[in-house]
Amino acid sequence: MLTRKQYELLVYLDKELRKKGVSPSFDEMKDALGLKSKSGIHRLITGLEERGFIRRLPHRARAIEVLRLPDNMDGPVAKAGQKTTGKRFAANVIEGDFKLAGVSPVADSESVQLPLYGRIAAGTPIEALRDHSNAIGIPADMIGKGEHYALKIEGDSMIDAGIHDGDTVIFRRSDTADNGSIVVALVEDTEVTLKRLRRKGASIALEPANTEYETRIFGPDQVKVQGSLVGLIRKY
Repeated sequence: MLTRKQYELLVYLDKELRKKGVSPSFDEMKDALGLKSKSGIHRLITGLEERGFIRRLPHRARAIEVLRLPDNMDGPVAKAGQKTTGKRFAANVIEGDFKLAGVSPVADSESVQLPLYGRIAAGTPIEALRDHSNAIGIPADMIGKGEHYALKIEGDSMIDAGIHDGDTVIFRRSDTADNGSIVVALVEDTEVTLKRLRRKGASIALEPANTEYETRIFGPDQVKVQGSLVGLIRKY
């Protein structure tokens, strides 16, 4: 799921890469989307990269590769400096038996139903996803007291913490979290993200668990915790 501006930027990047073979500058992106500052473009680029739609190529200026397009977009995928082949991006997946504390198979008995809110995505506050028509059964001993919900993960920004694209993660609903815990965070009332929370003085750092992504620093009023990670379910 993409915000309108993320969608517009992805369409613009794909068009410019197919036409010129090089990604536009941040100033060109800013003007094309009608934004006032390049910081907004930086946030959009980070969001698209975390969700696996684009990749910034290291050690190369203005080098962005479009990896895939949303399902409702037709056409080839453009890569920086390459001609299009007309084929959509398809990732190779190697399944393993990696285990994470809190990972548990779904039991047939003694299970509870949690609301499954869909994929965590920028621009979608958790409240907007409260649709109890979708639910998932999990072992009752996987959660404790309090209100819990489940989310599907999109992207690989937390892969080094054992959280992969397509995983189902379980959260205890809370507006506070311990320093260093993995949380669902609402940033500036517009973007929802899954990151490790660190408090540094009066600032809040949202840390990815992937060296390909950068830590983002915010003021105390810019981040609202919406839940803390308590477990994970993965299908093989």
